[in-house]
Amino acid sequence: MTKHISDPDELIALIIDGIEDVKGQNISILDLRSIENTVCDYFVICDGNSNTQVNAIVNSIQKKVSKAAHEKPYQIEGTENAEWVLMDYINVVIHVFQKHKREYYDIENLWGDAKITEIETSY
Repeated sequence: MTKHISDPDELIALIIDGIEDVKGQNISILDLRSIENTVCDYFVICDGNSNTQVNAIVNSIQKKVSKAAHEKPYQIEGTENAEWVLMDYINVVIHVFQKHKREYYDIENLWGDAKITEIETSY
């Protein structure tokens, strides 16, 4: 039986597990639901130290979500140079950055009205 995730919290938990499995850094969740005209309900943002780690994070998220929920991202962009990869799960969009690109684009400040939750990692 295929399980479809309708609860975004469940999807976000799987995404965070996938990020943590390959030691992604600086994980933030932006809750966009109180902002008008947004493309999704949540952003999950993290960074890696290299294009290899960024792609490892993306692959880890895909495997974790696919195995647990049998869901695939609607779209993935940016894997060629892996400086900023966007994964679209419709209501949850994941941004996996290299640190310098994350600082440059500063999405958290662009979406300053969002409720931001920082995830503590133990590594």
